[in-house]
Amino acid sequence: MTETEEIQEPGAAQGGASPSRRAVIGWGGAGLALGAVTAGGAVAVATGGEERTAGEAAGGAVEFHGAHQAGIATPVQDRLHFAAFDVKTGDRAEFVRLLKDWTAAARRMTAGKAVGEGAYGGLAEAPPDDTGEALGLPPSRLTLTIGFGPSLFEKFGLAGKRPAALADLPKFPGDNLDGSRSGGDLCVQACADDPQVAVHAIRNLARIGFGKVAIRWSQLGFGKTSSTTPGSQTPRNLFGFKDGTRNIAGTETGRLEKFVWVGEGDGGAEDAWMTGGSYLVARRIRMNIETWDRTSLQEQEDVFGRDKGEGAPAGKAKEHDEPFLKAMKPDAHVRLAHPDANGGITILRRGYSFTDGTDGLGRLDAGLFFLAYQRDVRKGFIPLQRRLAAHDALNEYIQHVGSAVFAIPPGVRDANDWWGRTLLSEEA
Repeated sequence: MTETEEIQEPGAAQGGASPSRRAVIGWGGAGLALGAVTAGGAVAVATGGEERTAGEAAGGAVEFHGAHQAGIATPVQDRLHFAAFDVKTGDRAEFVRLLKDWTAAARRMTAGKAVGEGAYGGLAEAPPDDTGEALGLPPSRLTLTIGFGPSLFEKFGLAGKRPAALADLPKFPGDNLDGSRSGGDLCVQACADDPQVAVHAIRNLARIGFGKVAIRWSQLGFGKTSSTTPGSQTPRNLFGFKDGTRNIAGTETGRLEKFVWVGEGDGGAEDAWMTGGSYLVARRIRMNIETWDRTSLQEQEDVFGRDKGEGAPAGKAKEHDEPFLKAMKPDAHVRLAHPDANGGITILRRGYSFTDGTDGLGRLDAGLFFLAYQRDVRKGFIPLQRRLAAHDALNEYIQHVGSAVFAIPPGVRDANDWWGRTLLSEEA
């Protein structure tokens, strides 16, 4: 959990023609080309201080194509389904075919369309192309964002293309990481305003990838804990405090270029495929809810360095007043995480709350699924977390139990492009 910033992008619906089911049965074979996608003109509307496209205001589609992947600077949706995958195939061509099939499916699902020829009406002897649970539902601002983990670069002869900025995270003090909730060759982040739409998206990608990839772990999230939209109300985490007050906004293109998007000059020639991409750190942070709930209000506010009602920094009246860090306790979370205390380190946060039942001892298994995007993990999350892990008063009430890092490639630029082309296409 950190005191930083976030972003977002508007979008429009898109579509495409589907091939004959008799020509292609299933999504694991020769692959599908879904045809040209037309991006409609976005009309901005003002709603409650937020600027969104007309489609977004109506729970519509977010543009899939662009220089950057959607789901990073995009206005944060209400729900999350995040999945990490292990690659099971050793055939590079088969893996590339999978990424192309995934791209085609993602293009349709983000536009509110069924995968392939849909959930019914095809050959009775074959499984339908789509699982069907999102039939009749709007796109719900679904975004799908793919990433490549360090372990992927041990496959397919990619060792020479692993970016230096995709650094392995060190073991931080207090970490209690579960290997079954950490790592992964690939990740897909599905965000939507309807949980069923997000789950449907991951389910269909997993189905398309059967035999070539397998889900390693996944996480459902609700109650976004950061906003990337200027003027919107700051969300609260499960400790009841406003979270992400100083997050980067989607309209702050200068800060995005400086702190989030990989630039042309970053790294060496082997890193050029990442231009326009970003790096993601995902951490499952368990909150000790029961202990926190027995803590006095004064101590809670001292731990964060903000008041619980307004969210104002210590000694100030309003949430967005500039913090006076020396007015806070030396180990206050905001004081330690603030860019002014860390040489200007800034990351884009996009986390969600979670609750996964109980731990068998009568305690809630609940917390924050922390998602942070940055231009270089070595200059973003790693030095920031080292400081927090060593000194943050919040550590008494939280524990990091899952961890992963991924390279997020640039966006799919048009109907002929596909996820991972800049990495895996020989021509690129």
